[in-house]
Amino acid sequence: MGVLGYTILTLAVLGIVAAAVLYFVASKFRVEEDPRIDDVEKMLPGANCGGCGFAGCRGMADALVKRDDISALYCPVGGAECMKGISEYLGKVAAERQPMVAVVRCNGTCENRPKTNTFDGAKSCAVIAALYAGETGCSFGCLGCGDCVAACEFGALSMNPETGLPEVDIDKCTACGKCVSACPKGIIELRKKWPKGRMVYVSCMNKDKGAVARKSCTAACIGCMKCQKVCEFGAIEVANNLAFIDSNKCKLCRKCVEQCPTGAIVEKNFPPRKVVTAPKEEAPKAAPKAEVSAEPKQEA
Repeated sequence: MGVLGYTILTLAVLGIVAAAVLYFVASKFRVEEDPRIDDVEKMLPGANCGGCGFAGCRGMADALVKRDDISALYCPVGGAECMKGISEYLGKVAAERQPMVAVVRCNGTCENRPKTNTFDGAKSCAVIAALYAGETGCSFGCLGCGDCVAACEFGALSMNPETGLPEVDIDKCTACGKCVSACPKGIIELRKKWPKGRMVYVSCMNKDKGAVARKSCTAACIGCMKCQKVCEFGAIEVANNLAFIDSNKCKLCRKCVEQCPTGAIVEKNFPPRKVVTAPKEEAPKAAPKAEVSAEPKQEA
């Protein structure tokens, strides 16, 4: 047997020994995985968006199976129906949550908030926010580069070329929260999703004093507190010169919308308001003319 033969034989023996060692280690340290994890993963939507707090649906499924209390776990993409099906399959109780939707809290359109300079660099909100306040006088508003649009995996966000602001398609939004994380200005938040997509919220994040905020954007909140005073449900609070509407307390009465002097509070997806016209006042009737007697006057 030549050198080549001994080499092949040696390699074959080493391969057999290594295979035996690997088989022993795999058998010795094998971790039994609950087969329900695979079933629960199939019941999840498979978006792997991270909205649940885990890296993917596999991590969420593992937590749902292994934890006794799953009240803190929720899949925003699958929603209540998905969680109900999983809880019934596992025999556990899942917390019921209100459906949420992403909301862009900035009304600084090109008309309301004109540009004061032009950024000649990478078109990225994250880059601009790291360098300076932005292209307008408002340092709190949308930067308009669409980082949130790029982050959305469901096509629920798009940039409006006329306003320069992102818009949310409430039918496609799954409230995964990726756009919230992508926005360096924090103007996107998840709010309660009302039936028919109706909502009332403060479309401003400017915390400057009223005069300064109004100078940079005509639709800015000036912290006048008129909305807070008119709200009968305690849903509005003004802090740091900025009003905030709690969507869990709001009853959609829209009185605050009527009171806001700058239009910072917006209403969405409501039917048109009825125009109440004042009754016309009747013209006063003319006084009757005095009758003139036709009889001739008698001479004295």
